[in-house]
Amino acid sequence: MEAHVAQYSARLLQQEKEIKILAAEIDRLKNFGSLEVSPSLEGLRDENAKLKYRLNILQKSLQEERNKSVKSMININSRIQEIFRDAIKAAYPDLENPPLAVTPSQQPKFGDYQCNSAMSITKMLSKTNEQKVSPREIADNISRNIPDNEYIEKVEIAGPGFINVHLRKDFVSKQLSSLLVNGVQPPAIEIRKKVVVDFSSPNIAKEMHVGHLRSTVIGDSMCRLFEFVGYDVLRLNHLGDWGTQFGMLIAHLQDKFPDFLTVSPPIGDLQAFYKESKRRFDTEEEFKKRAYQCVVLLQSKNPDFIKAWKLICDVSRKEFQKIYDCLDIKLIERGESFYQDMMKDIVQEFEDRGFVQMDDGRKIVFVPGCSVPLTIMKSDGGFTYDTSDLAALKQRLFEEKADIIVYVVDSGQSVHLQTVYAAGQMIGWYDPVVTRVVHAAFGVVLGEDKKKFKTRSGDTVRLIELLEEGLKRSMDKLKDKERDKVLTEEELKAAQTSVAFGCIKYADLSHNRMNDYIFSFDKMLDDRGNTAAYLLYAFTRIRSIARLANIDEEMLQKAARETKILLDHEKEWKLGKCCLRFPEILQKILDDLLLHTLCDYLYELATTFTEFYDNCYCVEKDRQTGTIVKVNMWRMLLCEATAAVMAKGFDILGIKPVQKM
Repeated sequence: MEAHVAQYSARLLQQEKEIKILAAEIDRLKNFGSLEVSPSLEGLRDENAKLKYRLNILQKSLQEERNKSVKSMININSRIQEIFRDAIKAAYPDLENPPLAVTPSQQPKFGDYQCNSAMSITKMLSKTNEQKVSPREIADNISRNIPDNEYIEKVEIAGPGFINVHLRKDFVSKQLSSLLVNGVQPPAIEIRKKVVVDFSSPNIAKEMHVGHLRSTVIGDSMCRLFEFVGYDVLRLNHLGDWGTQFGMLIAHLQDKFPDFLTVSPPIGDLQAFYKESKRRFDTEEEFKKRAYQCVVLLQSKNPDFIKAWKLICDVSRKEFQKIYDCLDIKLIERGESFYQDMMKDIVQEFEDRGFVQMDDGRKIVFVPGCSVPLTIMKSDGGFTYDTSDLAALKQRLFEEKADIIVYVVDSGQSVHLQTVYAAGQMIGWYDPVVTRVVHAAFGVVLGEDKKKFKTRSGDTVRLIELLEEGLKRSMDKLKDKERDKVLTEEELKAAQTSVAFGCIKYADLSHNRMNDYIFSFDKMLDDRGNTAAYLLYAFTRIRSIARLANIDEEMLQKAARETKILLDHEKEWKLGKCCLRFPEILQKILDDLLLHTLCDYLYELATTFTEFYDNCYCVEKDRQTGTIVKVNMWRMLLCEATAAVMAKGFDILGIKPVQKM
């Protein structure tokens, strides 16, 4: 953003010079009796006013970002990379695009971070230089050119040319204090982007099943991350609320509830209603004809048929909302029906650009590099999913002005979506270098037999039944541990929902979304290993330390401002650094949209805390009386920092921890 402000300021100065020159010329002409005002001057003044306005907005935005960045958590990895980028540039100024590789060290003896660029630079230099240079010499040259900074205590060269980086303890201590005083803040972002996330997307008149769980949970977590870093996020539910299936549903509604226009029909089980209408559509020829007529009347916006369509949609919405309420999911409904009026123009635009071919009466579009063409109009003049998805893409690009569009849809739709994106680029709707349009694909949910997750009768597992089963098993687990004897009824209920829905979400999010995963209640409710149950128990344990030491929130805040966090013990040092890696983890997920990285990090943080707690006394008690003898406040602050980072991690994953479990 600093660069943008400088650029606009320079343009503004240049234009103001030009305005002065033109104005002086006009004054000279006026003296000779010519009173015309130069059109070029007016145009320049108009552009100048726009530039001033834009510069003013940018300067305000920059000031806001500067204010935010004071509180923002520092991405230490990024800062170390910047330092080494400058060092490599200073050491080898003639080297174009030198490789930059900085990663956290895997072992304490190799420092805290490691720069592994020397070996790659050696290869580059060997191609352009006759004189051979060893990677260690290059590493030494880079190290000598490291600028003064507040982050690095020292560097060491190891092995063939690895540069091991040791962080300053006072820097880490200050960052932890900042985290405690300001709360867990997002890393600073350059520009506030507009993000559209298309997720969940069930079909009207069909129940949500386990397949919808992945899109819903993954999409919600992505939105939470984008929102946390400060992006403007539009959460869209692309419902299947339009199409030929509504013809048979409306025809069946007319037969079963003929007075539906005046009396609200008591449709209790919409899934059964759908199956009945489908059976009739497949077996009764007369019904089938009437269903097609209903589709035509619906598409022509006949008021009675629109009302019937809305009634059916409303019944589905209520069922969907029960699930969204359970999982704490917020969505804006924008189904296929929203784009119907745009489809004619989409077809026309592709025709005008010469991209449409005829194929047995269908209008199709071949996209370079894609194996299957898009069908944008059927032979009967109807539109298709292809047309609908193209219309949705254009609306999100031009009306929503999205910088990032994420489609959280199963891997089976990959070819279709890549073809739609390629068509959008072909027709000039967006440039992938400027606008990021991505398919966040995911695998299927498998049963413990490693086959597609089904009921014993072979039906798809209903999502509402899965959530209810989770609640039951969660309560059983809590009672097995006799938590019902120490928690109030309200606390037990809160723990039940936290564990049930937290475990279901975490089991999904902790796996690489690209892969299939096995759904197992036994594994997800196990309080050992990388599970939500383990992390939630660890979190409540950390929170209880201050409570049992009679240290309240106010005392912790006072200590955060006044007490230096000592990091002399190796386990204190390890835990402090682990807490501060949070922004690095978030940045990686913003780049690749793989949320299991956050789950792995939270598990690492919890296990690192356990190591710390087992080796470092936070509260020292008299062995005979149990009374508190000493509180190591800097260690209490490390406990608090760990809990704060875990809480924010849970929030991004959509998991609600509890204080007591």
